[in-house]
Amino acid sequence: MEATLARYKSFQTDDIKVLESDRALFDWCSKQTYIALANMMTGAAMIGIDSCPIEGFNYAEVNRILAEEGLFDADEYGVSCMVTFGYRAKEITKKYRKPAEDVIEWIE
Repeated sequence: MEATLARYKSFQTDDIKVLESDRALFDWCSKQTYIALANMMTGAAMIGIDSCPIEGFNYAEVNRILAEEGLFDADEYGVSCMVTFGYRAKEITKKYRKPAEDVIEWIE
């Protein structure tokens, strides 16, 4: 365990340098959040539940509300994104897509 923790610390301090500022650490943690978020959204889709990631919200207000509800310590943590899950009210209309060969250029 000590060797593993030392490797993680080395990665954070020397390789990716996320411990140089709170912002760098938050941004990196946000990226890690999307890995779990993608897995949740894929799992939901597999059982017929729609989802949508959201970044367009008032971060300070969401953090305040969650902290007031006792759900987390806003001095220690922060919300980086949200996701909605649910069932669609009506079927999505089919969208026109250009053929792949019209929009993809393979470079060898």
